[in-house]
Amino acid sequence: MTTDPPLDWSDGTPRSRHFGDIYFSRDGGLEETRHVFLRGNRLEQRFAALGARDAFAIGETGFGTGLNFLCAWQLFDRLAPSGARLHFVSTELHPLTGADLRRCAALWPELAPWYGPLCEAWGPLPPAFHRFVFAGGRVTLTLLTGDAQRTLPELDARLDAWFLDGFAPSRNAGLWSETVLREVSRLSQPGATLATYTAAGAVRRGLEQVGFRVERVPGFGAKRHMLQAVCERPAASPWCPPWQRTPAPAPAGREAVVVGAGLAGSAVAASLAARGFRVRLLDRANTLAAGASGNAQGVLYVKPSAHDTPLTALVLAGLGVTRRNLPVLLPEDGESWANCGVLVLPEDEAEALRQSRLAALGWPEAFVRAVDREQASSLAGLPLTMGGLFYADAGWVHPPALCASLAAQPGVAFRPGVDVQSLGREPGGRWCVGCAGGEVVRADVVVVASALEALRLAPLAGLPLKGIRGQITLLPATPASIALRTVICGASYAAPARAGYHCIGATFDVHDASDEVRAADNAENLRTLADLAPSLHAATTAGSLNGHVLPARAGVRCVTPDYLPVAGAVADAAGFGESFGALRHDAKLRLEVGMPWMDGLFVSLGHGSRGLVTALVCAELVASQAAGEPLPLPRRVVAAVAQARFLVRALTRGPREGRVQA
Repeated sequence: MTTDPPLDWSDGTPRSRHFGDIYFSRDGGLEETRHVFLRGNRLEQRFAALGARDAFAIGETGFGTGLNFLCAWQLFDRLAPSGARLHFVSTELHPLTGADLRRCAALWPELAPWYGPLCEAWGPLPPAFHRFVFAGGRVTLTLLTGDAQRTLPELDARLDAWFLDGFAPSRNAGLWSETVLREVSRLSQPGATLATYTAAGAVRRGLEQVGFRVERVPGFGAKRHMLQAVCERPAASPWCPPWQRTPAPAPAGREAVVVGAGLAGSAVAASLAARGFRVRLLDRANTLAAGASGNAQGVLYVKPSAHDTPLTALVLAGLGVTRRNLPVLLPEDGESWANCGVLVLPEDEAEALRQSRLAALGWPEAFVRAVDREQASSLAGLPLTMGGLFYADAGWVHPPALCASLAAQPGVAFRPGVDVQSLGREPGGRWCVGCAGGEVVRADVVVVASALEALRLAPLAGLPLKGIRGQITLLPATPASIALRTVICGASYAAPARAGYHCIGATFDVHDASDEVRAADNAENLRTLADLAPSLHAATTAGSLNGHVLPARAGVRCVTPDYLPVAGAVADAAGFGESFGALRHDAKLRLEVGMPWMDGLFVSLGHGSRGLVTALVCAELVASQAAGEPLPLPRRVVAAVAQARFLVRALTRGPREGRVQA
C-alpha cells in the first residue's frame, strides 16, 4: 500500500504534487471563489428565491480543499429558507488527508462553522461514491473519488449550476476533456448555469459543442477573464434499458409509511424525515430491532474485491455512510459502538491471494493496509496465527441502539404492535396500508423493509427472498480476554468485550430459517473461534464451557439469490411482463416502452449479514429517489440492487432464476 501523498506547503499555499498547480489564488482564495463561482452562477439571487420545500443542486469538478463547497453552504445558510435543501456533487481524484484538510481550514477562520463539520466527517476515502449529510439533512455532499472521466458517467442527477474548478487545462487535461464536458451537459437541467476561472479557448469551444451558450467576462485578480455559461441543450444520455432509468419522484405529498422497524426500516425512516417527510414507522413486534437487527454486536465489515464490482462499489459507499453517521447518532461509550478497527484474516489460500491483490491497489493506508502476523497481533492485543488486512476506520456497533437513534429522529413516529397485512392503491393514487384489526393507514409513499414478511404483501409476493439462520454466542469475558482490542474476522468473527461478553459467530445455515437458540450452534461458534483466534479461545473459558448454558441469540437473515440487497423503486411485475415480454425471445432487444413503476412504492430488503454496511446507504438511495435528488450510488449499482433485475431475469433466463413470475 502507498501512503496518501502530501500537499506541498512550501510557500504557505497548498500545491498539488501530482499536477504542480495551486489549489486557490494567491490573490485571495475566498474572494476568488465568491467572484468566480457564487456570483458567476448568480447564487445569491437564486438561493434567496427558493421556496421552503425547494432543493438546489450544484455540480463541481475538482473538490480540492472543499473551499467552493463551504462558501456555497455558507451562502445557502444565509439566504435560503429553513426548509430548503442544498445538494453538492463533486469529483476528486486525489482526496486530501484529514490533516491537510484541517490545515486548509485554518486559513479561513470565518468558515470554521462549516469547515468544522466537514473535518469531523472526513476520513479515508477509497475510490467510491461518498455521501455526507450535514445540518440534519439540510445540506448533502456526494463526493465521487476517482477519475471524473469514469465517475461522472455513473452519476444520476439533474444539476442547477456547475463549478468547473479543475487544475489548469494545461496541467490536468483529463478534467477538461470532451468526455467530462459532455457529462457536465448530460447532468444539467435545461437552463443550468456554469462558471469557471479559465477562459481557455479549448474550454469555451468544448462547452459550446455540448450545448452551452458561453460568454467571457472579467476574471478575478490577475486573471483578466473567466467563463460563464448556460446549458441550452443538455446532452442526451446514452441508451439504457427502461428499467435502469430514473423513476419519477414520489407524489407531491409528504406522508410516508415505512413497514419494518429493524435497521433497514429505521434508516429509511430517518432518511425520509431528513427530507421533510412525515414518517410512520410500523412493526408488528412491540420493540424496534426485534428481528435480525437485534444482536448485541454487529461488525462494520467489508470484503471488497480488487475488481470494481457492483458489490464492492456498494460496500465501499455503504461503509462510509454508516461510519460518518455513527458519531452523530451514538456516543462512542463502549456500549453503543467502537471505532476499534477490524482485522480480516484469510481463511484459505484463495482468500490470501484476493487480499494481496486488494493490497496492491494502493488505496489509502488509513482505510486498509496489509499487516503481517506480528503487526496483526500487536493491533489485536492477543497473539494471532497470521496476518491479513486491517481496516482502521471500522469496528462494531450495537444495532438496537442504532435503530433507536434513527427512529428517534425528528419527523419519525414509531408505532409498535402494528401487523401490516395488505398493501394497495386507492383511486386517488395514495397507498392504503391494511393492518390487523381493520385499520387502514394512507400515505403518499410506502417503503417495505420488513425482510421476509414483505412476501405477505401482494405487490412484493414474487420477490425471490429466502431466510438463512444465524446464531451468535455471547462468551463471558475474562481478565485475559479483555486484552482484545479489535474485531477479528475470518470464517467467523469475534468482537472486543461489551457489557462483559464477547460476541462470536455467527452460524450460517442456508437450509434453516428457525430463530430457536441451539446448544449445537453455540458449540460450533466455539469451534470456529478456536480456528480463528486460538489465543482468544484460550484466554476465555471456552474450552470448559457447556454450550447449553451460554447466552445466545438466533435470527434469520433475509437474502436474495445474488446476495445483493433489493433497494429502490418497485415496478409492477405483471405490467413488466406485458411490456417487455419480447425479451423472452431476444434478451438483447432495445425496447422503448414505458416502465410500469408503482409510483410511491419502494423497498429496502435482503441485506443479509451486511446490513450495518448496506442499510444506511440504501436508505439514502430510497429517499433520494422519492425526493427526486442526486443518487448516492453509481448507476450500475442502482441497477444491480433494483427489484427490476429479477423481473428481467425471469423473462430472459426462465424460472430457475427465482420465484418471480413476470
